[in-house]
Amino acid sequence: MAAQTRAVVSGKWLSDAVRNNLVGPKLRVLDASWYLPKLKRDAKAEFEQRHIPGAAFFDIDECSDKNSAFDHMLPTPGHFARYVGDLGIGADTHVVVYDTSDFGSYSAPRVWWMFRLFGHSFVSVLDGGMKNWLADGLPVSGEFSKPQSADFKATISPSWVKSYEDVLENIRTKQVQVVDARSAGRFRGTEPEPREDTLPGHFPGAVNMPFTTFMDASGKQLGLEDVSRLFADAGVDLERPFWTSCGSGVTACHVVLAAHLLGHPGVAVYDGSWSEWFKRASPELIISEGEGKKA
Repeated sequence: MAAQTRAVVSGKWLSDAVRNNLVGPKLRVLDASWYLPKLKRDAKAEFEQRHIPGAAFFDIDECSDKNSAFDHMLPTPGHFARYVGDLGIGADTHVVVYDTSDFGSYSAPRVWWMFRLFGHSFVSVLDGGMKNWLADGLPVSGEFSKPQSADFKATISPSWVKSYEDVLENIRTKQVQVVDARSAGRFRGTEPEPREDTLPGHFPGAVNMPFTTFMDASGKQLGLEDVSRLFADAGVDLERPFWTSCGSGVTACHVVLAAHLLGHPGVAVYDGSWSEWFKRASPELIISEGEGKKA
C-alpha cells in the first residue's frame, strides 16, 4: 500500500505493474492529456491510437462544470464521482495519471489534484509522462475495453479552491502568497496568451514560477532539494499559506504537486485563473509590460 500514497511513481514501477497484470479494480491508469485549441492536437484521438496498456481516458473538459463561462471549471462532487466511477475507480483504487505532452507533464497534475480535492488520496502522477515512457521503450497499446463501473464517493475540501472574489480580497489584505505558473512572458505581459480574447499580464502581488521549472530537461520531476531552492529563490515561504494560479487552473497544479512533495499539502488553486481574472477584473488590477486592458 505504500506505493499508493506516493505522489509520483516511476515508469519502471508502472511498467512492472502493467507486465504483472495488476491494472484493474485496484490499479487504474488514466491518460489525462489536454491541449489548448491552438495546438490542434486531439488528445482523445491520440489516446485511441496509442496509450499505456490498460489505460482509460480522462477528459478534463467533460468532467467539468458545463454551465460555467470558463474552461474546465471544477465539476460538482456528484459529477466527479459518477465520471470516475464509470472509469472503474472505487474507494480503494490506486490511480496513476499521465499525459502525452511534449513537456513530459502538463495536465496530469490537474487530475491528480482533482482526485485529492474530492477526497481520494490514492493517486500518483507518472514521472515524465508518456514522453519518457516512449523514450524508455515501454509498451503501448491501441486496444481499449471499458472497465466495469465502480462505486466512488466524493467529498470536497472547499478550502483548496479559490474564487475570483477570494483573490480580489487577498489583493486588499495581502494575507496569502499567490504563485502564477504561466511562462515569464505571459506573466509580464510581453508574450501573447493562447486564448485570443485574453491579454497577458498578472494580478497585483502574484509571484511567477513557470510550471516547466519544476521539471528537468527530460520532463521528469526535479529532486526535492532543487524544488525547495526554486521556492526559496522566488521568495515563497512554504510555512505560510499560499495559493496558485495559471491560465485556466491546469498548470497551477504543478505548483501544488511540488509543494506536496516537500511536505506541504493543501495548496489552494484559483480555479478560474487568468482567463477569468482578465475578463472580470478592472484595468488597474491587470499589471502588464505590454498593452494592458482597456477601461
